[in-house]
Amino acid sequence: MNFPNELKYTKTHEWVRFEDESTALIGITDYAQDQLGDLVFVNLPVAGDTIEAGTAFADVESVKAVSDVNAPVTGTVAEVNEALADAPEMMNESPYDAWFVRVTDITDTEDLLDADAYAAFVEEEG
Repeated sequence: MNFPNELKYTKTHEWVRFEDESTALIGITDYAQDQLGDLVFVNLPVAGDTIEAGTAFADVESVKAVSDVNAPVTGTVAEVNEALADAPEMMNESPYDAWFVRVTDITDTEDLLDADAYAAFVEEEG
């Protein structure tokens, strides 16, 4: 499994790439896409939506199941990665490039894990 050090992670297997103190990209981890299997559909929010840390803001459908994607932070959706709607397999092929949303006005970051803590969590879960 690949867990880049520059990202932050959640125990529900989302990643956060901070662009500055109040803006970040959000996606699902390599571990999440591996567990889900081949992803065939993604349901994303729209720009302007407010997301809240710990609550679902999107869902993904794989050949196995439909799974919620939880917000790792609270903030406002500034941009949605529309390319995922046409090519959901990007989440399997390159999970750390296949971001779901860009979020601004971020708060509630205290539950985020660094790469080492996330790797240890995945090890315990596995």
